[in-house]
Amino acid sequence: MPHSHRLFGRRQVLAGAAAGAALLPFGALARAQGLDLASLLESASDGALDKLAVPGAFYGDKDVRIGLPFAGRSSGLLGSLLGAGERLGLLDGLIRTVNNAAGAAAGEAKPIFRTAISDISFSDVPGIVRSGDGGTQYLRGSAHEELHGKMTPLVDSALGDLGAYNELDALSEKHSFVRRAGLSRAAMSRTVADQGLDGIFSYMGKEERALRANPLKQAGRLLDLF
Repeated sequence: MPHSHRLFGRRQVLAGAAAGAALLPFGALARAQGLDLASLLESASDGALDKLAVPGAFYGDKDVRIGLPFAGRSSGLLGSLLGAGERLGLLDGLIRTVNNAAGAAAGEAKPIFRTAISDISFSDVPGIVRSGDGGTQYLRGSAHEELHGKMTPLVDSALGDLGAYNELDALSEKHSFVRRAGLSRAAMSRTVADQGLDGIFSYMGKEERALRANPLKQAGRLLDLF
């Protein structure tokens, strides 16, 4: 066979292999090639979820503390009424409960984050490794809707188990401003899922940056291939 034909055939094989690699799941191919990116992102998400699952973690951090729907964001009379209720401490117990519910949901969320990480394709790796929190930002952009959908049942279950729904019902029955402010079970569940996921991504980004900054940790080692 002429040399040019052999060279062309070899290039076709390499091109085909590269195209096939791009379609493989990120976690499987990364581990197969000895890369630690999958482990890094799993460690970052696990670390974030572990920290936020500690009772009081969400409420104790003002940067991720979850507020009630419309709290501090309502306009006109409803905003004034809700603000007055908060100042009187009428809603503080409920706010603490919904934050604890977010923490309980975070404690159950490791499998869904690991699944999202394993679904990243190898072709996405270069963009992920260029930024200190590239993996977190990629998940936020590519898997936010999926993660939100899977987090919502966890949040809903935690809100029920910890008594947040019962607290809301009791407050609504006793105080008209709660009803007038539009606070409801559905709105509360949606808000906890929204803000809880934002808090998880915030913590995960910090964990990822810390792991990248310390390559001596097993989960943080990266091959300088890109």
